[in-house]
Amino acid sequence: MGISQETCNVSQAPNTPSSFGHYCFEPNEFKKVRPSLRNMIWDLGLSCFLPKSGHSDENDDKDQNLEHNKAWLLAESGGCGARLTSVDPQSVHSSFRFSICSQVELESMNLNSSDAATILMVNLDNGLESHEQEQKWRRIETLEKSITPLTNTLIRFSYSQIVSATRNFSKGRVLGRGALSYVFRGRTGVLRTSVAVKRLDKEDKECAKAFCRELMIASSLRHPNVVPLVGFCMDSEEGFFLVYKYVSGGSLGRHLHDKKKGLKGRSTLPWSMRYKVAVGIAEAIAYLHSGTERCVVHRDIKPSNILLSANKKPKLCDFGLATWTPAPSIPFLCKTVKGTFGYLAPEYFQHGKVSDKMDVYAYGVVLLELITGRKPIEARRPSGEENLVLWAKPLLNKGIGAIEELGDPRLRRTLKSHKQIARMIQAAAACIISEESRRPGIEEVAAILRGDDEPILASKKKSGFPGNGFVVDYLTQLHQTKSEMNKHLALAMLGVSEFEDDDYFCYQ
Repeated sequence: MGISQETCNVSQAPNTPSSFGHYCFEPNEFKKVRPSLRNMIWDLGLSCFLPKSGHSDENDDKDQNLEHNKAWLLAESGGCGARLTSVDPQSVHSSFRFSICSQVELESMNLNSSDAATILMVNLDNGLESHEQEQKWRRIETLEKSITPLTNTLIRFSYSQIVSATRNFSKGRVLGRGALSYVFRGRTGVLRTSVAVKRLDKEDKECAKAFCRELMIASSLRHPNVVPLVGFCMDSEEGFFLVYKYVSGGSLGRHLHDKKKGLKGRSTLPWSMRYKVAVGIAEAIAYLHSGTERCVVHRDIKPSNILLSANKKPKLCDFGLATWTPAPSIPFLCKTVKGTFGYLAPEYFQHGKVSDKMDVYAYGVVLLELITGRKPIEARRPSGEENLVLWAKPLLNKGIGAIEELGDPRLRRTLKSHKQIARMIQAAAACIISEESRRPGIEEVAAILRGDDEPILASKKKSGFPGNGFVVDYLTQLHQTKSEMNKHLALAMLGVSEFEDDDYFCYQ
């Protein structure tokens, strides 16, 4: 379309020559001037608003559908006045300023005959598309530069390979979902093995940033209890993908809470296996906090993010919310709290304080799930038992004596499992201490689980967290945090009947 035939001069009187500012020309000369005017706008850097050359052969209906792609270009005189009358049209742009405005804005200007301004209607359709495409490619180039040093050990997949591996993102291959992502099971010829393909929501404004952060964190992790990242895909049109190794045993959440598992409601995870999972994940978290160059805080420790291999070896996954902190126990504040209700530490839930201690709290909730077989929040439970932490805290004070009341009634206990459960109760009590400064580090928690007596005694004196199965400061902690936990419960239960393991909640 180019410059529309509706081009008009608002400053001219009837039956006067058309004018562009103070430069006048006869109507018959407009066709000669139009190419020069087009070049002038192009030179000003407005080429992205001009369509491709040539005339349209489309019908009137299609032209009407493109009305939303049109805007008005306002050219106003720069004050050079009559001196412009002898200037070549191509040089006029040096004395004019241009602005893009809508029809409503244009009408509100109340331009009169004394105003020296020319209104041009410009088609934005093709130009904006190419401009957006250019921005996408620039974003990809910037990401390429950012991640290049970290991707030497990863496989770069093409989008066609991702589509082939997931059978065009078949619903039957969905393994799970997050707030802004889906995970698909796939099989790629490059690896000749099964993979888990995480597809990030390309419509999310923070998608590129989240992809880069997760890629940088996950690619740096090397631990037997952490699911390894094997590759990635970046496509300017289709978005971002992360390819992890597939773990075939399913999630801990399904083994604990899926009623279809086992016979007559029995869980497939015996006490010995639950203890093995507890120790393995504690070691994985300890690696994140102090075994890497920078302290990594997972921020979403929960059973659905703990996978079990074919031989039931636990592996921590999903680093979509993971971030770095300057060092262990050195917190920082975030503006937006993201995570899963029931696992959020009080200092993070209430104040947005991020540190490795928030992972310790969430891990303590997981321990309670392993011990009791319950979910962290269940609206169908009797009054007072809806929140697992609030219900379990008074019982934890009994130490070994709490096994009968806390232990999952679906499982049989042996003398060996009795000792393991006692350690898990002791560790859970330490993890869910509401006051962050009194909560132990994950390495101390792992020592409790392993039964290392010396670290336990030293930690008792240092932090005041429970040893030998008793919660030393339980009554004080309960008094200080009862109101906060009730607020937590009230918000968590608001309008929600049941929480699924993979549900995310984000609020500001």
